Amino acid sequence: MKAEVLIVGAGPTGLALALALHKQKIPFRIIEKNSGPGTASRAMIVHGRILEHYRQMGFAEMIIEQGNKVEDVQIFMDGNLKAKMHIGDIGENLSRFPYILSLPQDIHEEILVRVLKERGVEVEWNTQLMSFKESDHHVQVVIEKEGITEENNFVFLCGCDGAHSSVRKNLGFQFEGGTYAQIFYVADVKSSIPSPGISGNMFREGFCLTIPLPNGNVRLIGIFPEEVVKDGIPSELAPVIPFIEKNVGIKIEQVNWYSPYKVHHRISDHFRKGRIFLAGDAGHIHSPAGGQGMNTGIGDAVNLGWKLAAVMLEKADEKILDTYETERMAFAKMLISTTDRAFNSVVGKGVETRLFKNAVIPYALPRLIAFPRLRKKLYKKVSQTDIKYRDSILSEGQIGQIHGGDRLPWVTTENSDNHEPLKSMDWQFHIYGQDLPELRAIAESSAIPLYVFKWKKEMDAVGIKENSIMLIRPDGHIALAITNRELVKAQKYLDEFKIYSINS
Repeated sequence: MKAEVLIVGAGPTGLALALALHKQKIPFRIIEKNSGPGTASRAMIVHGRILEHYRQMGFAEMIIEQGNKVEDVQIFMDGNLKAKMHIGDIGENLSRFPYILSLPQDIHEEILVRVLKERGVEVEWNTQLMSFKESDHHVQVVIEKEGITEENNFVFLCGCDGAHSSVRKNLGFQFEGGTYAQIFYVADVKSSIPSPGISGNMFREGFCLTIPLPNGNVRLIGIFPEEVVKDGIPSELAPVIPFIEKNVGIKIEQVNWYSPYKVHHRISDHFRKGRIFLAGDAGHIHSPAGGQGMNTGIGDAVNLGWKLAAVMLEKADEKILDTYETERMAFAKMLISTTDRAFNSVVGKGVETRLFKNAVIPYALPRLIAFPRLRKKLYKKVSQTDIKYRDSILSEGQIGQIHGGDRLPWVTTENSDNHEPLKSMDWQFHIYGQDLPELRAIAESSAIPLYVFKWKKEMDAVGIKENSIMLIRPDGHIALAITNRELVKAQKYLDEFKIYSINS
């Protein structure tokens, strides 16, 4: 079968898009100019919302098995323990994955590549997009692989090729934002003294985050002391090791790898032009605060993947493609703003930073997290389970706290949970209460599955009212929320967007 989508870039975003398209039986190719998955990765966190998407695609457990659930976070200042926060299952009763998972990006990528291979798809390494040109019906591309050039046509082109995206540059999109003054380092080291869990270490000369890895190894992500970089960025970690050992409490025996880098906060002025899309770092880059960047790119991929599939299979109106940019750009802009504030609160030099580091982090934050309501709020924000698309043209209706555009709240059922049917990655109707023959007839007319869940009081705790009716999108967000007196809205919605089951 001829590939209809070309994915440029095989980082986490491109790989996730490939898996989403494969799940929905869309033929594609995925190319990457490098020779294999990344090795010097910085991203370490996989959040709950991404694990929910991976569950839909059938490999969440593989990711979880290779990662470590973060139980405690410790805060050190000048080598002294100031706070210890137990976060464990901080999102209890909010998701099947109520925790934060630590997993190095290089291992994460290797798993995604392996899953693709097991499903019959090979990443085309050492393969580069040289040029492209869009017409009314396709995108004509020139690809070079190991010195051999080929021309081909694709229905859609997806640029998942990172912050220096050639796709974005060739489209002429602006990438506005800035670069933080601080210079960072990332390294994997072997320590003779065990690392005391995930720790944020603040000291006069800089900052260093430590994350334990298997076999006594430790991932370090930090800011160079100014005196170390005053004459230039060091080519090895050695000059900063004395500062790390003094303030972090580990003893470095061996440096496995090391890389300096700068942190940017930028966003493209568009995520789409005709048949060409941007996703992940190609469209937006963030500070490392909260471990949001990679997760956001994977979220882009899932959002884009189901929409491309629905249009290509003629199971939805082509206008739904417009919602990719509006939905994901709004979230990216909000994220850049919030992570920028959080980042500057830690690395800045003003009065606010000193207050944040000396009072809020060591004293106020641990006490606030102890309150169940605030723990849940924090989990929702950090895990991205709180993402809402309420302003999207695809979002309609409201029942109590539930609005069209919200993620479907997670709740256990008699045999499993209400997210179990989402594994189909297809449209579906949900009823939380009594079955309705009228709705069943509407669902059958578009070959859309209907799931009836016996209502229980625990559902009210997550905002689901008795006899709520919802039309769920393939990505697990609510398209339509109505009561049993508003069934006419269900048929109207299906007609407006020409919605049919992707698997029909």
